[in-house]
Amino acid sequence: MLNDNTKAAMLMMGSMAAFTVNDTFMKSLGAELPLFQAVFLRGLATVVILAILTWQFRAIRFSFSKRDWGLIGLRSAGEAGAAYFFISALFNMPLANATAILQALPLVITLLGALIFGEALGWRRMIAIVVGFGGVLLIVRPGAEGFNHYSIYALAAVGAVALRDLATRGLSRDVPSLMIALSGALMVTVFGGVMSMGVEWAPLHGQTLLFLGGSTIFVMIGYMLSILVMRLGELSFVSPFRYTALVWSLALGYLVFGDWPDGITLLGAGIVAATGIFTLVRERMIGKRRDAGPLPLRVR
Repeated sequence: MLNDNTKAAMLMMGSMAAFTVNDTFMKSLGAELPLFQAVFLRGLATVVILAILTWQFRAIRFSFSKRDWGLIGLRSAGEAGAAYFFISALFNMPLANATAILQALPLVITLLGALIFGEALGWRRMIAIVVGFGGVLLIVRPGAEGFNHYSIYALAAVGAVALRDLATRGLSRDVPSLMIALSGALMVTVFGGVMSMGVEWAPLHGQTLLFLGGSTIFVMIGYMLSILVMRLGELSFVSPFRYTALVWSLALGYLVFGDWPDGITLLGAGIVAATGIFTLVRERMIGKRRDAGPLPLRVR
């Protein structure tokens, strides 16, 4: 029998696969639809499905504290910002490069947790963060020939997702997960709808509908699996498995778009993944020591 952590790790890998397939569909839409039209249409379908699920599971609630409502608003703004910046990057750079930059998220969360919440940050994790950001620079390579300024958009997406996750961390347990997801999806949809008013919409045909449908289905699978992960396993144990997204993005980027990162980009991605995993494992070790309490005195 598999234990809860093993099941959660498998679900995390499934979630990363689903999100990467969603990213592949969205990148494919870049040649078919304007950015904001694509964001709005996918968001609309996602909101409908999430609303039905939230209603079915009786998770629709509004009696939250002002603090929780403020954090929900902050989280939703981060969700909208992440959608805009990351999808913009996806439309204009290789899938694997954008995904690799996004893997700096655990490093950013650890750093902001120390700066904002005063969480302890030892010298080992501090070195890992510095080395990890060096890996990000190898991927981005500002000023280098062939530099894609949309790499900065991917970095902005990391900041937006960090804002979203830190706001989520502050929410009380009274707020249902589905309600949180629905609020974020609604914000993204409204944002995409308002911004799409200023662009000329492209006509929909069979291929764009197929890509939109595929994106919606896989982003929903990713959302649902990630929620199950949070409820089933220990976050410190399952988080390193998020880096399987790099494997999926390399494979799909090559098979679908014919993109394969150069050696320096692969080196940078490897550094980001290695330092991120080290940081997560280190946090798990420190958490276990904290839970165990002080060591007993030895009797001589």
